[in-house]
Amino acid sequence: MSPQLTILQAGPALSLQDFGRPGYRAEGLTQGGAADPTALYEGAALLGQAPNLAAIEMAGSGGTFRADSDLRIALTGAEMAAKIEGEAIVWNASHTLPAGATLTIGGARNGSYGYLHVGGGFDTAPVMGSRAAHLAGGIGTLLQSGESLPIGPDKGHDTGMKITPIDRFGGGRIRIVASMQTASFDAATLDRFTACAFHRDARANRMGVRLGFEGEGYSTDAALSIVSEVVVPGDIQISGDGAPYVLMYECQTTGGYPRIGSVLPCDLPRVAQAQTGTDLHFEFVGMEEAATLQARHLNELKTLKSRVSPLVRDPARIRDLLSYQLISGAISATSNPFEEGHPT
Repeated sequence: MSPQLTILQAGPALSLQDFGRPGYRAEGLTQGGAADPTALYEGAALLGQAPNLAAIEMAGSGGTFRADSDLRIALTGAEMAAKIEGEAIVWNASHTLPAGATLTIGGARNGSYGYLHVGGGFDTAPVMGSRAAHLAGGIGTLLQSGESLPIGPDKGHDTGMKITPIDRFGGGRIRIVASMQTASFDAATLDRFTACAFHRDARANRMGVRLGFEGEGYSTDAALSIVSEVVVPGDIQISGDGAPYVLMYECQTTGGYPRIGSVLPCDLPRVAQAQTGTDLHFEFVGMEEAATLQARHLNELKTLKSRVSPLVRDPARIRDLLSYQLISGAISATSNPFEEGHPT
C-alpha cells in the first residue's frame, strides 16, 4: 500500500494541481493547472524530482495534515506560517514529516497561493493526462477534511534544503503585449491605462482577477462589433462596466469583450500572487522584447537548482572552514571563574 497524507482540517480552497491539460481548447477546456506554475518548479528543485508532479495548492490558507509514514515535503509559493508538531519550520524549504506527525499551515503572509509538495508527488488517478482539479471545467473538486491522498514512489533522499524564490510577490510592474483589440483603444485611453495604479480586487479566482482602480472606466467604440473569439490566460478583457479583468489558467476558451493587452506568461504568476489591494502597474513591451523576457524566464526555471542550498551548513562541506572564527575565547575546565584572583 502506498504512503498517504491525510487532511485533518482543510482550508477554504485546497486543490491538487500540476501543469494542467494542454491541447483540449478545441473541445472547450482550457489548460488549467497551478495558479503559480513557478512554485511547482521550485518545489521540484527542493526535492530533486520532476516539476510535473502534482502538489496541493492552498488559496489564502492551508490546513492540518498527517502522514502515515515518513515523508519528504517542500513548501513554496505564498509564504504561510507552518509548523510540525508545534515547531515552526521554514518556508521555501524541504523538510521531513515523520510518520504520525502533524503539519499545520496557516494563512498567507505575502501572496495568495501556497504549495505543499511531497516526495514522489500525489498519486491520484489522472484524468485526461493530468491530476489537476479544473474547478470551472467540472474536473475534480476542492480537497476536504478527512480525505487521504496516495503518494507516489519517492526516489529522493535529501531534505533540509532551502531555495531563494523567483521574485513574483508584492505586485508591481506587469509587462504586457498588444492584443487583438489594443489598436481599437485611442491613445489617450492606452496612456491612462499604463499610468493607472490598479489594485487586485477582492473579486478574483482561478478564472480571472478583477482590477480595481479610481476614475473613469475603460472602453472602445469597437466593443459592440467584436465577435466571440479565442482567448488565452493573460488576456486583459474590458468588461461592460469598464473594469479590466486579467484572465487566469481556468478562464473560458472564447470571449467577446475587447482585450486591451495580454500579460506575458512569465509575469502572470505575479498577478496570481498579488493579495487583495496590492498595486499593479502595466507596461507595454514589444513582441521581440517579450520573447526575450519569456526565454530568460524559462532558462531561470531550468537553473533553479543553483538557488538551492542547505538550511544548515555541513562543516564537512565548508571548504574554508578554518577561516571562520569558531572559538572566540577559552575557559578552564577546573578553575572557578568566581573565585577571587581568577584571571579575566
